[in-house]
Amino acid sequence: MEQSHFETSRKWTKATWLFVLGIVCISFTMRSPITSVGPIVEILRDNLHISNVIAGFITTIPLLAFAVVSPIVPKVSRRIGIERTLFIAMFILAIGVILRSLGSSTMLYIGTVLIGIGIAFSNVLMPSIIKLRFPLQIGLLTAIFTVSMNVTASLAAGVSYPIATTALGWQGTLSIWLVFIIIAIIVWLPQTKKTDHVNAANLSGKPPKKKIWQYPLTWALTFAMGFQSFLFYTTVAWVPAMLTEQGMSASASGAMFSVLQFSQIPMTFIIPILAGRTRDQRPLVAMFSLFYLIGFGGLLLEWTSLTWLWMIFLGLAGGASFGICMMFFSVRARNAYEAAELSGFGQSIGYLLAATGPVLYGFVHDYAGGFHSANFVYLAVAIILFFFSYASAKDRYVTND
Repeated sequence: MEQSHFETSRKWTKATWLFVLGIVCISFTMRSPITSVGPIVEILRDNLHISNVIAGFITTIPLLAFAVVSPIVPKVSRRIGIERTLFIAMFILAIGVILRSLGSSTMLYIGTVLIGIGIAFSNVLMPSIIKLRFPLQIGLLTAIFTVSMNVTASLAAGVSYPIATTALGWQGTLSIWLVFIIIAIIVWLPQTKKTDHVNAANLSGKPPKKKIWQYPLTWALTFAMGFQSFLFYTTVAWVPAMLTEQGMSASASGAMFSVLQFSQIPMTFIIPILAGRTRDQRPLVAMFSLFYLIGFGGLLLEWTSLTWLWMIFLGLAGGASFGICMMFFSVRARNAYEAAELSGFGQSIGYLLAATGPVLYGFVHDYAGGFHSANFVYLAVAIILFFFSYASAKDRYVTND
C-alpha cells in the first residue's frame, strides 16, 4: 500500500469512499450466515433427522472455528497483506455457504466450519485495518462496520423462518446470503492491488517487548470480548426457543428476536463514536451493563407482556457492548501490528469462551427442567462482563502494563 492510502486528514477522497464501501460490504457477510440458523434449527433437525444436541452444535461450530483460526490470522496478513487476506476470506466464506446449502448433514457441518474460518479472518482484521487506514477516525469507522454487520444480522434473523416455509425451504434460507458475499468480493477487489504487509517496520511501530498475552490488560480485553460474545451467541441459540416455550408462535418468537437484533443498530453506531471522543469509556460500560440487567431481569421475571421491551434493552446492551469491545482492540493498541496481535489473541480465547455459552445454558435448562433457572446464567455473565469491561475501559495501551 502506498503511503497515500493511509489517512493523513479527515477529508474523504473517492478512494476513501470506495474503501469504506468495501468495509460495509464485508461487514454484511460477518453475521448473517450465523444468525440465519437459529430461527430454523427445528426445521434443520426435522429435515436432516439429527438430534437436538447436534442441531444445537451447528451454532457452536463457527465459534470453535473463530477460536482455532484467530491466532494465525495476524501471521497470514503480515505475509500477504490485510487486503488480500480479507479477499481470500470472502472466497472461503462463499464456499462454506454453498456447501452448507447442498442438503446433507455432512455438507452442513463442513460448510459451517468454512463459514467460521472465513468470518474469523474478518473478525480479527477489521480492528487492525481500521487502525491502519483510519487512525484519526477509529470511532466512526468502527461504528460504520458494526452497524453494517448488525443490520444484516437482524435481517437474517427476521426473514430466516418465513423464507424457510416457502418453496425455497431451509436450503434457500441459508444460501441467499451468498449474494452479499459475491458483492463484497467484487467491491473489495480493487483493494487487493494496493495491499501492504502488516509488519512492525512499515507501520511506524515496533513489536511489543513481550508476547501480547503476557500483558494483564490483554486478558481483561479478552474476557470482556469473550463474555460479550457468550451473551450474544447464547441468545442467538436459545431466545427463540425460550419465547416459544413461553407460549409464542415460531413466527412471533422470530419477530421478537428480530426486535432484539434491530435494537442493537443505534448503539453499534452511536457508542463507538462516543467512545472515540473520550479517553475513558467506563461510563459507557456502566450504561450497557445496566441495560443487560434490566433485559435479563425482565426475562427472569417472565413478564411476557413486556417481552418486546426486554428485547429492546438487550439489543441496546448488546450493540453497545460489542461496539466497545471491538473498538478496544484498536484504541488499546499503539499501531496496526499490535491491533492485529491483540485482536487475534483476544478473539481466539474470547470465542472459545463464547462457545461454552449455548452448551452451558442448555445444560442448566435440562438439569433444572426449564428456562427460568437457565436465565440466571445470563444475569451472572452480565455482571462478570461489567467487571472485565470496566477494567478495559480506562485510557491506556496494553503494552503500558
